[in-house]
Amino acid sequence: MTSWWWGVAAALLANVLYSTGFVLEKRALASLPPLSAGRPARVVRLLAGSPLWIGGCLVLACGFGAQLAVYRTLPIAAAQGLFVSGLVLLLLLSSAVLGEQRSGRERHGVAVITVALLMVVASLHNTSEPISRHASFGVLMALCVPSLAGGLLLYWTAERKAGRRHRLPTSGVAYGVAVGLLYGVSSLAIKGVAGLLSVSGLPSAVLALAATPYPYLLVVTGAAGLVLSQTALQRCRASLFVPVGSTINCVFTVAGGGIAFSEPLPTDPLRLILRLGGTGLALSVLLLLPRHDQPQQAHTGRKSLHEAHGI
Repeated sequence: MTSWWWGVAAALLANVLYSTGFVLEKRALASLPPLSAGRPARVVRLLAGSPLWIGGCLVLACGFGAQLAVYRTLPIAAAQGLFVSGLVLLLLLSSAVLGEQRSGRERHGVAVITVALLMVVASLHNTSEPISRHASFGVLMALCVPSLAGGLLLYWTAERKAGRRHRLPTSGVAYGVAVGLLYGVSSLAIKGVAGLLSVSGLPSAVLALAATPYPYLLVVTGAAGLVLSQTALQRCRASLFVPVGSTINCVFTVAGGGIAFSEPLPTDPLRLILRLGGTGLALSVLLLLPRHDQPQQAHTGRKSLHEAHGI
């Protein structure tokens, strides 16, 4: 099996692990008191006391390991096109396990993403594109710092709007975009860590990583993402919040990663069309998703949350 097939297999495994982990966390969050991003210490304490949530977190950690393998074997644009395909499994699991109802547009999105996955995989056939291991520090910071600030500002704005009365129930789009920006920065850091894993010997690898911004970006995005994503995931349908976040993550990682790591796109016209077309098709699913839940869906979600708390 060629190296790119190993990358495809690792990406599909990461999709399974990430989707399963998010669904387990969402199920655990239903039995917890309402979380607030303004009280991060309380959020961490409540999450740490839930065995089911910890189980979901461990599954996500395994997905992180698979993601490292992907970035070592595939160009960043191809990797993200494959990761977005995991939305299909997430939508299926959220419906089967969480009982979340999917709209007609979401069902159409599943079909579109499946086609996009096949296009991206086809673009990898006989590929010879170089896989970059390092990013320019200045370019990386110029991309990451404004994105982190923008994500936090957008989340804060969504929180303020959510607190207003007489407004449509949120579907999670704004939260998904905000968290997607944070995890987009995290994806670039993971790409950098994967490139430095080739350093021989663990001590050498640790020293090399400490001299880069990658571990520090992971700490910042990990801490902020933990509180913000779990608070939003408790309030919103996983079948909408996670796809939006994943899509924004993909957009940022493909665009920013291609610039920061200087990875070229395929030169063959057919493979270029398949790569860009498949990734663009996957991203177009964001336009199909509703911005607000239907009143019945919102009522059902609130009723389930109240029942979980014994109200």
